[in-house]
Amino acid sequence: MSNFVALHNQYHQQLRVDTQLIESLGATNNMVPVVISEFLRLVVHYPIVFTKSSETGTFLCVALLGFESGENLFWNNNQWQGIYTPLNIMRQPFFIGQENNQTLICIDTDSRTLTTGQGEAIFDSTGKETDYLQKIKARLAELLEGENHTQEFIKTLLALNLIMPMALDISFANAQQQRVQGLYTINEERLAQLDATQLFTLQEQGYLQPIYTMIASLGQIYALIQKKNERLDNA
Repeated sequence: MSNFVALHNQYHQQLRVDTQLIESLGATNNMVPVVISEFLRLVVHYPIVFTKSSETGTFLCVALLGFESGENLFWNNNQWQGIYTPLNIMRQPFFIGQENNQTLICIDTDSRTLTTGQGEAIFDSTGKETDYLQKIKARLAELLEGENHTQEFIKTLLALNLIMPMALDISFANAQQQRVQGLYTINEERLAQLDATQLFTLQEQGYLQPIYTMIASLGQIYALIQKKNERLDNA
């Protein structure tokens, strides 16, 4: 369960965040929403693909963490196995909220990362924001701006017919077969057909780099398969 409330330096002055527990909140996520500004950090580990929101039907950019619901192949031995963890994991237990057309920082008061003992203080003894909270605010700002930028990116790709469905038919080392559906990627054939004006426009918008980064990231699917094979061997 979650309980989101607006962060307040009086009501939450004593709270601390056990940062050692934050990554564990994504232990059962098989994908996580990401934004364009993360792509060059994400491509080191993760396939970056599109999926559709189950609530709105709109496209989202996500980092693929596993091949089935509840499977995060980057979570092993109670640790996140990677040098970069997506922002939507690392910003927790903080979220962006809206009230009377104002943007608020909210906190999930039911999060198991919260403590009044050891951990990162959110406010100091005078109610002033700590450096830790400033860092969190920077992450939330990157996400807020990035979500808008990423949606504009997606709209542009859709207008140019550059998003296509992908079906992953995977054979694991133990002969287990799995088809992963509901994912989408860049239509490379259509991309090659764009004229010089369309390509120049994409470049001017800053979209060519994330397009090619998404394409390159698909090579990480093989590393993800290897992670799954190792997990199956250990099981």
